[in-house]
Amino acid sequence: GYSAWDPSSPAFIVDDTLCIPTVFIAYTGEALDYKAPLLKALRAVDKAAVDVCHYFNPEVKKVVAYLGWEQEYFLVDEGLYAARPDLLMTGRTLMGHDSAKNQQLEDHYFGAIPTRVAAFMKELEIEALKLGIPVKTRHNEVAPNQFELAPIFEECNLANDHNLLIMSLMRKVSRRHGFRVLLHEKPFKGVNGSGKHNNWSMATNDGQNLLDPGCTPMENMQFLTFLCAIIKGIDEYADLLRISASSAGNDHRLGANEAPPAIISIFMGEELQGVLDALEAGTSYKSESKVFEIGVDALPDFPKDSTDRNRTSPFAFTGNRFEFRMVGSSDNIGCPNSLLNAIVAGELSDIADKMESVPADKFDDELKSLLVSIIKEHKRIIFNGNGYSDEWVAEAEKRGLPNFRSTVDCVPHYADAKNVALLQKFGVLSEKEIKARMEVLLENYAKTINIEALTMIDMTKKKYIPTCIAYTKELCDAAAVKQSLDICSCVEKELAEKVSSLTKAAYEATKKLETAVAAAAAKDDCVLSMAKSYREDVIPVMDDLEVITPSEKWPVPAYSDIIFNV
Repeated sequence: GYSAWDPSSPAFIVDDTLCIPTVFIAYTGEALDYKAPLLKALRAVDKAAVDVCHYFNPEVKKVVAYLGWEQEYFLVDEGLYAARPDLLMTGRTLMGHDSAKNQQLEDHYFGAIPTRVAAFMKELEIEALKLGIPVKTRHNEVAPNQFELAPIFEECNLANDHNLLIMSLMRKVSRRHGFRVLLHEKPFKGVNGSGKHNNWSMATNDGQNLLDPGCTPMENMQFLTFLCAIIKGIDEYADLLRISASSAGNDHRLGANEAPPAIISIFMGEELQGVLDALEAGTSYKSESKVFEIGVDALPDFPKDSTDRNRTSPFAFTGNRFEFRMVGSSDNIGCPNSLLNAIVAGELSDIADKMESVPADKFDDELKSLLVSIIKEHKRIIFNGNGYSDEWVAEAEKRGLPNFRSTVDCVPHYADAKNVALLQKFGVLSEKEIKARMEVLLENYAKTINIEALTMIDMTKKKYIPTCIAYTKELCDAAAVKQSLDICSCVEKELAEKVSSLTKAAYEATKKLETAVAAAAAKDDCVLSMAKSYREDVIPVMDDLEVITPSEKWPVPAYSDIIFNV
């Protein structure tokens, strides 16, 4: 393969070494990285967006896609991390009983940053600024030991490079403070997982945000044109967006605790929904400026935003940008942004083609007619309600929206004809490159599940079962002594029977898992059954054993030890 410098992303120095961002291309010309497709998609959306902008402002010369990512992560004490083979091998706890207290009170979210964590954050920010990464915010997240940082918005390509760098820095700096960073999407059961929210927008070379509705969105035809193009694109290519956030780790996260469901939909908010409804119905819509009046003289009144945030929505409009909340915390965001920008480029290109030959005196009426037809045909993708509800799952099915619950369900659709046609149209990915990525995604999924299953088997056979056998013996010895003294031993007997029964169940489940692993190794389509086996047969048994085994005898740190130790 060949590497070629990317001059649009600045070089930087790490450990006295000059590092230059590059693309990586195969000898036969295919892209072997995330950067080359991203650069192609950004070029495509630039050209298509400029063509559309010229209908409203002929002076526009360039349109840039901007990105502001939010990086969520967990911090774990390094000693406790080393004592958990599952964390060492897989980046997540494969088994573990819920702590009595986790995030029920959400007090961690609103609490002060722990002193030790603040020291880590400060050094991380200093090291990030040395590399030109404009980190801006830091705060606790909802789950105990979960945190987040975010930078100032940057051009999409540069933002992607900086996110990759920040993940590397986090791992390096955390160890200086006795921590390990967990970027797995769901390292602990029962609490929030970690995502990487992808805040995306477009702006012209003269600084106009094309996704800013302005004070009168109903009259802002340029904004409405771009908005309708995005609505149409997300509806037609929902499968591509779902694929862009697919992984074994993210499959555990999606669907609750501030992570969106697997069903792609768009949240618009009350005001924009009103604008779209009025446009479709051919009626007028008057935007009302709402002001928060606190009622305290010393405190100022302030305007209310035009839209709220729906944390259950995968793709939400948040005032002047869209937030794609489905992306996983460990993901390379090059893939989601390559596909998102390609999708929008395709729709803008179609609008430009349809409007190209329209006479100037009929342009406004024809454009409005086109936007109304888009709204009518694609409004099924808009949903402003609770994405976690069972009612939404049923409603989405009624609307004909895809619901790909796992990576294995959605990835094969990468090579659907419409997706290949879109990505080939702009040279973002060829059919050969798409099929290669499909194979890599599925192989990575299978290997991840395989490693987790083997780790679980190893931990169960070498740690949990021997511990439970030893504890059963202690209970039996205690019962025998009590019985010899004619003292009631019913508690010891009952516990011994329960531990022994659960140990047998764990042993049988582990044998079943070993068989599933062997079958999966011989036949790729057994991956899901293997995953189901350890998720449904092994984990519940291990959790029950942890509950009734004394903590000092349990061979690994419990959740309560890990998530409350900073």
